[in-house]
Order: sequence, then C-alpha cells, then structure tokens
Amino acid sequence: MQREVDSPAEWMRYAKSDLALAKATISDDVLFGNLCFHAQQAVEKSIKAVLIAKSIPFPRTHNIDTLIGLLPGDVPVPPDDAKVAELTEYAVTLRYPGMDEPVTEEEYYEVLRLAESVVEWAEDTINRR
Repeated sequence: MQREVDSPAEWMRYAKSDLALAKATISDDVLFGNLCFHAQQAVEKSIKAVLIAKSIPFPRTHNIDTLIGLLPGDVPVPPDDAKVAELTEYAVTLRYPGMDEPVTEEEYYEVLRLAESVVEWAEDTINRR
C-alpha cells in the first residue's frame, strides 16, 4: 500500500539517507556513478521537501531544473543552481552500463559537494518558515 507523504521532515530524512549512501566507503566494487545517483536523489528530495514546506505541488519527476523552477520568488534558489540542475543526468543515464562515460573520482567529489550544499540549503530554508 502506497501512502502519501507530505511532511518536509520525512522528505529530508530520505534526502539525508541518500546523502549518507552517496558518502559510502569507496572501494573497487563501488562505482562512482552509483554514488552520484544517491547524491542526485538527495538533491531531488531536498528540493521537494522545500516545495512541500511551501505547499507547492510538484510533478513526479527527477528533473531538478523543473523542481527549482517551481520555487516561489521568496525562496532563494539552491547554491550553484545551474550546476545542481545538471545532476539530473545521474538519475537515470549514468545508472546503467554503456549509457555514458564512467564517472571519475574528481567528478564524484564535485557532485557530493553540490549535494551537501543543497541538503544544507533545504534545511535552512525549511527552518526559516
């Protein structure tokens, strides 16, 4: 049975879980692309938490640019919003073999930095209500 979750706190709980998974121990068995997927999910869920806190409906989408575009004018956009919007590609494309070039360690750390900043932005934004 699927339940509707309309609590920003619950969405942030899931965002933080994805961020923790994105920080998983790096080993030869863990692909940077998989870690970037979880970082993207942390970003997506963080933005959705802010939208829920502001009572703004959103479509079922992984498109971060679409979600950022729904933020009301009184809410500052996430830091590095143009770069953050590019994380959408990690939601699908980079999760499967042969879809794109493998993610480098340097790229992974940049994606992780962006995700951490968005999670922090979302928490600050929600707490300012």
